[in-house]
Amino acid sequence: MRLTKYFLPVLRENPAEAQIVSHRLMLRAGMIRQAAAGIYSWLPLGYKVLRRLERIVHEEQQRAGHIPLLMPTLQSADLWRESGRFDDYGAEMLRIKDRHERDMLYGPTNEELITDIFRSAVGSYKDLPLTLYHIQWKFRDEMRPRFGVMRGREFLMKDGYNFDLTVEDALHAYDRHMVTYIRTYERMGLKAIPMRADGGPIGGDHTHEFLVLAPTGESAVFYDRAVTDLTLGDREVDFADREQVAEIVKTWTAPYARTDERHDPEAFAEVPEDRRIEGRGIEVGQIFFFGTKYSEPMKAVVVNEQGERVPVQMGSHGIGVSRLVGALIEANHDDRGIIWPEGVTPFHVGIVNLKQGDGAVDGACEGVYKALTGAGLDPLYDDREERAGAKFATMDLIGLPWRITVGPRGLANGKVELTSRRSGESEEMSPEAAVDRIKAIYAGL
Repeated sequence: MRLTKYFLPVLRENPAEAQIVSHRLMLRAGMIRQAAAGIYSWLPLGYKVLRRLERIVHEEQQRAGHIPLLMPTLQSADLWRESGRFDDYGAEMLRIKDRHERDMLYGPTNEELITDIFRSAVGSYKDLPLTLYHIQWKFRDEMRPRFGVMRGREFLMKDGYNFDLTVEDALHAYDRHMVTYIRTYERMGLKAIPMRADGGPIGGDHTHEFLVLAPTGESAVFYDRAVTDLTLGDREVDFADREQVAEIVKTWTAPYARTDERHDPEAFAEVPEDRRIEGRGIEVGQIFFFGTKYSEPMKAVVVNEQGERVPVQMGSHGIGVSRLVGALIEANHDDRGIIWPEGVTPFHVGIVNLKQGDGAVDGACEGVYKALTGAGLDPLYDDREERAGAKFATMDLIGLPWRITVGPRGLANGKVELTSRRSGESEEMSPEAAVDRIKAIYAGL
């Protein structure tokens, strides 16, 4: 993409309404614009990041055998009355009436709707296990929406739902989701720690939430440093192998890791002193097992091998996709702007032309741009008639992980400059070598 053809409305000054880093930088980098309190338009740069996160979530869910679908944002209140949650959910639920005076709601979650879909189509244990998921906009009417996309009213969420015959089967689904989430966050360049949590309005006593470590996190967290050294990497996981999946979960949940709500000072004191860490975390996902909480009242039953009609065992699993954008920035920034991990960056590399209109510089930039796009990469070429300092400031603000700088002085020696946004280190090399380096960096992502 050429910057002269792109829509990137960056701001030079910090917006007065932004209280935290991610909100401030998303506004300044032209990623979002507020439409109403807690509701945002996603501008092209922010939308690209959102789509990259969605792609990773889809890939990891389907790797585990989970099946995507799409449910509507509006739901009938009748389903929520069946489960008993319509009156219990609270003021966060946006309740509305259609033109026929039928009670509707803007879905804050989808347990009732997915259970209705399941019960209308599945009646035998032979069709189990089954896990369905979607990525869809949700709405929760926060009393005081704040912190940009971190605590907004409208948000994009992946929510998945498993249906199993037995408790043991459902707990395997729970473990399976924990492993998919661990790899999902790793691919995004995040260290997200699973911590025992409360069920809240979703329900269930068996639940973990995933927290990204960040100084500006809303939750106080207490953890064993050993948990931050764990990584799945490229490890092959057979999601049908219950022992393998359970062993991974055991490894990740054995070290002490709790929020302040579940903190046990005596248990924490048993962690070696040099590994006891107190910090802050941002919740970016949660998994639940709640058994028959919805299947019993909504009569989602199957016939088992003995010919008995039994309610299915269920769980739900959420990832805050739009919230992750803010969490990524909170965990990856400096005083100049955002620093995107390679796995989620909106553009793979920035190309900066230091002397627009110079034939040699223009030609070299075009050559690098065409070589990168021809390799299937997505560069952002700053071809504006603008001073070098302004171009560098824009690249630093929007946070692309790599920058190729092309100027007449370097080209005289056949060189361009390749710079890492994270380390700030630069290296001179030929344009061809810079292209090969970028191609190698993204080859495994």
